Amino acid sequence: MQMPQVKLGSIERVPVREVWPHEALDFTKWLAQEENLTQLGDACSIDLELVDTESPVGSFSVDIFAKEAGSDRRVIIENQLEETNHDHLGKIITYAAGKDADVVIWVVARARDEHRKAIEWLNDHTDDECSFFLVEIEVWRIGDSPMAPRFNVVESPNEWARAERAKDGLSDTKAAQLGYWQAYREAALSDPDFSKVMRPRKARAQHWTDVNVGSSRYHLCLLAVVQKRRIGVEVCVSNDKEFGKDVFAHQIELEQLLGVKGEPYDAQKSCGIRFYREDCDVKGRPEAWDDYIAWQLHAAVLLREAMIGIDRDFLGEASEQQM
Repeated sequence: MQMPQVKLGSIERVPVREVWPHEALDFTKWLAQEENLTQLGDACSIDLELVDTESPVGSFSVDIFAKEAGSDRRVIIENQLEETNHDHLGKIITYAAGKDADVVIWVVARARDEHRKAIEWLNDHTDDECSFFLVEIEVWRIGDSPMAPRFNVVESPNEWARAERAKDGLSDTKAAQLGYWQAYREAALSDPDFSKVMRPRKARAQHWTDVNVGSSRYHLCLLAVVQKRRIGVEVCVSNDKEFGKDVFAHQIELEQLLGVKGEPYDAQKSCGIRFYREDCDVKGRPEAWDDYIAWQLHAAVLLREAMIGIDRDFLGEASEQQM
């Protein structure tokens, strides 16, 4: 029996200037829209939130000024719908200094080899507080289908190399924390249940790492308390004590969900509940990290799902009280 012929289309690359004729009036306005900024952030593994467009830097202005959700790291985005040049390389340095930026994203139509090398050099010779990304914007179409943009990251920080350099001079405890969060980040990115709804931060030598869940009122933290041999997950509510009280009211429910006891806390500007798993020796048993991390990833997914319901019910009750 002869198989039917399948008609296949051909992929066509569309010049970016056909889509966005004017860089500032067309492309910057398009990129500043939430869904498009999110797509760029996904390519760079950063949760981007818009602060301003054409944001002033002295007598100049940067195309897009943004921040990383959950951490408030400053991000500048400079657009160039043409081949990279020295003028724009100078601009990103000037704007980064003027905005005291932590992250620089240079979006271009085509990256020249010498400018790729320049961004690589900047990443290699700055500490892990600064990150430089060189991103090519592409537009593709199949036949008469709608055109589709794609961000192609051509240069980015080598986080593994930076983390290894950062270990120099660290205490045994700090080195264990850094190594643990490195392993967590790798596991989180490859875990489909976690990575489809949350994104890990880069590894740091500290006892916690936060996870943005898309809400400005609360976030999650993962904990590795080396001295007390415990790991945990935490829901943290910022600047909303009424919602915090509502979360406290669900403590037993959350304990049953996670299978561990909760420890509530109420600080001046934040409150929340920490859920610890005991007898977890992060420093002394690196061979157990996979088990520890798997538990934290699963617990974070469960806690996020529960918090979505708690948040929704709280907002519903607040709306009824205002009516």
